[in-house]
Amino acid sequence: MILGLGFDLVEIERVERLIADKGARALDRLFSTDEVAYAMARARPAMHLAARLAAKEAVFKALSGSDDARLIGWREAEVVPRDGHGPILRLTGRAEARAAELGVRRVLLTLSHTDTTAGAVVILSAHE
Repeated sequence: MILGLGFDLVEIERVERLIADKGARALDRLFSTDEVAYAMARARPAMHLAARLAAKEAVFKALSGSDDARLIGWREAEVVPRDGHGPILRLTGRAEARAAELGVRRVLLTLSHTDTTAGAVVILSAHE
């Protein structure tokens, strides 16, 4: 059974501007150290950061519905790469608590991008 669904698109140029204008301060606020390291090791870091930002927005939408959900921090949802497989979404803190409250047993994530836009879909499932 699907308990939550979230979708988001992020313009890659928006993330490029964020990096140029705010630098490390913005990256530290939005992303884990591992997320930043992963993206910075790629040819187009902003594209990978935009996909991660879209994933965070998508999971916030999927978890919405309570006052506590609005308090979830950016770093409480982390995109974790896996060798040979698609990435997973690791929830901690209030995000993890909200998922438990909903009865989430599995978080499905898909990321995609074009030259200009990154997107993510998150499905929260009651089944493993």
